[in-house]
Amino acid sequence: MPFTLLFTMLVGFALSVSIAVSIGGAAVLGMALFEPRQLILAPKEMFTAIDKFPLAAIPFFILAGNLMETGGISRRLVEFAKSIVGGVQGGLPMTCVLTCMIFAAVSGSSVATTFAIGAILIPALVQHGYPRTYAAALQATSAELGVVIPPSIPMILFGVSAEVSIGELFIAGVLPGILIGSVLMLFVHLYCRWKGWGKNDGEGRSPVLKAAANAGWALLMPVIILGGIYGGVFTPTEASVVAVFYALLVGCLIHRELGWRDLLPVLRKSVISSAVIMFIIANAGLFAFLITRAGIPEAIGQWLTEVLQSPGWFLLGVNAALFVIGMFIETSAAIIVLAPILVPVAAHFGIDPVHFGIIMVVNLAMGMITPPFGVNLFAACTVARVSLDQIIRHLVPFVLVVLSCLMVITYVPWLSLWLRDLVFAAPAIGPVIGPQ
Repeated sequence: MPFTLLFTMLVGFALSVSIAVSIGGAAVLGMALFEPRQLILAPKEMFTAIDKFPLAAIPFFILAGNLMETGGISRRLVEFAKSIVGGVQGGLPMTCVLTCMIFAAVSGSSVATTFAIGAILIPALVQHGYPRTYAAALQATSAELGVVIPPSIPMILFGVSAEVSIGELFIAGVLPGILIGSVLMLFVHLYCRWKGWGKNDGEGRSPVLKAAANAGWALLMPVIILGGIYGGVFTPTEASVVAVFYALLVGCLIHRELGWRDLLPVLRKSVISSAVIMFIIANAGLFAFLITRAGIPEAIGQWLTEVLQSPGWFLLGVNAALFVIGMFIETSAAIIVLAPILVPVAAHFGIDPVHFGIIMVVNLAMGMITPPFGVNLFAACTVARVSLDQIIRHLVPFVLVVLSCLMVITYVPWLSLWLRDLVFAAPAIGPVIGPQ
């Protein structure tokens, strides 16, 4: 059965069948051929995969992000970010990165971040003389921060799949997200100076205090959400509902840019996005159930333990494998299938599961900006109205920058765990891990 599952899934990918249908179809075919009497378990396991309370946060965070886009919150965040970094050469691309960092602290979704911020900043970048293909590549990469900086939908999925505290994962993602965002801003500043772009990016920039006042309600949103989670006021799932009500309140009553007629399109878009993710989770849950029952996780774990005999080499091997896997498999599905397999092996090597979760999320998030199935790329190309092949030249340097940050996150565990230990009073972490 394992060979049939893998072969069928890869054939589906090769034929451009959707990720969810390829995974679910492979699982059902495997059961039909080898265990036809067990087919009755298929709907049960699919339902069990999505019948988890933390997963309820996913549709609410998606809805909150769409409400922010329509209600004028995204635009005010852009103006605030531009008032801070827009005065230097390359300030507009830096504004893109900084805005995505702030927006990510509420939406939890990189695709929502791509559409919400890209719809504003990609035309602005083109208007200021930046190549349209560069603007699309920059937006796709910056939006990746939507799954690294908490709250994060992939972190919720990892926490559910690996039975790891979602609150600890959220706090552990703060410093890695800031690291990636800061390095990206430094890179685009130096790159724009080298290219001679963005010398007039400061035009139309508002004073910092004025922009902060205009964006005050928007900036208060992540403070309420994250402060409520870490202050013990509400759970991450409950925080997603608070985010929706806050976005409605600000958009409808304070900014008054969100009308009743806007709600139906926002709800429709949010339902479609949520349904796609839940369908992937359900099919991946069935697939994970079958490979677990076949003993594949134990076999892989034993093989990795024998071949990669130190924590450093294990992390290097896992990063290389996840980078390739992320190119072909959607992030949510990859986490659900691989987390139960790899986390026990990481624990065998003494790697903190929270640190390993951050590594998995950051690595697989790069799959969103790498061909052929990078969802951020498709979203950014849609907004910028360019083809995927046109942005590859500008995309490669961004991927290398994020990859270098991933190596730092991998081998400097305190970057992920220091804040977690400070907030949750967890045991002290060990030294830097490197290949031995």
